[in-house]
Amino acid sequence: MASTADIKNGVVLNIDGQLWSVVEFQHVKPGKGGAFVRTKLKNVVSGKTVDRTYNAGAKVDIENVDRRDFTYLYADGDSFVFMDQADYDQLSVPAPTVGDAANFLLENQQVTIALNNGNPLYVELPASVILEVTYTEPGLQGDRSSAGTKPATLETGYEIQVPLFLESGTRVKVDTRTGDYLGREK
Repeated sequence: MASTADIKNGVVLNIDGQLWSVVEFQHVKPGKGGAFVRTKLKNVVSGKTVDRTYNAGAKVDIENVDRRDFTYLYADGDSFVFMDQADYDQLSVPAPTVGDAANFLLENQQVTIALNNGNPLYVELPASVILEVTYTEPGLQGDRSSAGTKPATLETGYEIQVPLFLESGTRVKVDTRTGDYLGREK
């Protein structure tokens, strides 16, 4: 067991059987009363954020979370198979753990997977990826980027909104956190 003195940004705490990552922390010593630690915690699995306060010196349960680089290989039914870049072991990650990242995964893509005691917690993609537009309605003459948007299907099957002038076969940059179009590949 560790104490509140060991709390730092990025540390993962086990609170009531759930894993919470410390986003922010602040040691506070008021003029009156005992010192305490104010924290902002983010649930590792769901992403929910909460504020929690601990008395100074209180015991906390710190978990070991290992973040390693993997290469995405293929989808296998309701799971995704990744290869560890360090020892070439394959890891099968269930679809709910992969979550929305599945919309942006291409074979041989590099990702980071957080593991706790060998169990995958979440898959972290780069901030943006380059994907090809496989289908979109043709644009009309005179349509420019300042006009509206239209739906476009990417090579992963995910649908995003793109400017009217884009055509099928165009490679676009997509934000993996929001799914927004960022621009054409340069």
